[in-house]
Amino acid sequence: MIHVNVSRLRRILLASSIAAAVAVPVTGAARPAAVPAPAPASTAPLRVATPATLAQRYAASRADILAAERMAADHGHRWRAAMLRAMADPARRFLSFDGRDGGRAVEVFGDLATAGRIAVLVPGGDTHLDKYGLLRAGALRLHQALGDRAAVITWLGYRTPATVSLAVLTADRADEGAPALRAFVQELTTLRPAARISLVCHSYGGMVCGRAAPGLDVAHIVLIGSPGITAEDVGALRTPATIWAGRGSRDWVAHVPHTLLHLPHATLGFGADPVSPRFGARVFAAGDGGHSDYFKSGSPSLVNIARIVSGRLPAEARRGV
Repeated sequence: MIHVNVSRLRRILLASSIAAAVAVPVTGAARPAAVPAPAPASTAPLRVATPATLAQRYAASRADILAAERMAADHGHRWRAAMLRAMADPARRFLSFDGRDGGRAVEVFGDLATAGRIAVLVPGGDTHLDKYGLLRAGALRLHQALGDRAAVITWLGYRTPATVSLAVLTADRADEGAPALRAFVQELTTLRPAARISLVCHSYGGMVCGRAAPGLDVAHIVLIGSPGITAEDVGALRTPATIWAGRGSRDWVAHVPHTLLHLPHATLGFGADPVSPRFGARVFAAGDGGHSDYFKSGSPSLVNIARIVSGRLPAEARRGV
């Protein structure tokens, strides 16, 4: 591991401040975790992915969303209630939903019962129910790029860190979320054993994917806009999956120091740069976008992510940069 001095730690903290400046503010909303919600109804794991069983699961999740919408409205949280009413649209398909503590949601785009390729999107910091629309928009664009024979799943299954916080500088939230991601992927492989699954991990979401990676049965792990996942190289992930990395030329993450600082009770920082030769990922062209542009319509990053999920080589694939 690499040790850094106080000056470099300050640079890490400064990079987090830059992140806050580009984060999209939510006006009129309470702190996300402060909005009350009921516990979701107990739902047994799915055993088969038939149209009938999936329809039952989607209906159960919709009931959980509506229960959360009623509680949010009763407590005067109109912003959250409006978001939840949109999420409860009968045309939408949620495998699970929990409105507590900022929210957890797993939504399906496409036909999970027949999809041969499945992309699971794992979001980064400051992703919660009040900003869920940003994650959903990316999933819709990726599904459109992939076509009807694939499915995309948004996995908001962990307590994401605030963009400006000590939590975003450690792997603690990733360590909390990784078991849930592993369990979800294992359930997914049981439901669709013939499907090829890829994890597409944005920003801090790469940390979660890295912690979940050892032995995980996925074809690809795609790191986009990642400052690092504390692993020194792809070998440290102990996974048979192909590891990909892409970064837009205007992504502020490029300026985050790729270092680790070991303190008595915590380790701060992100480790090796995922697009560096040292890390050993397969690097693909991600265009000139910024940190939130990886799923922009027609962008090189979206095109190449879709190619990877589809089992084809992306443009300019190479080891390191």
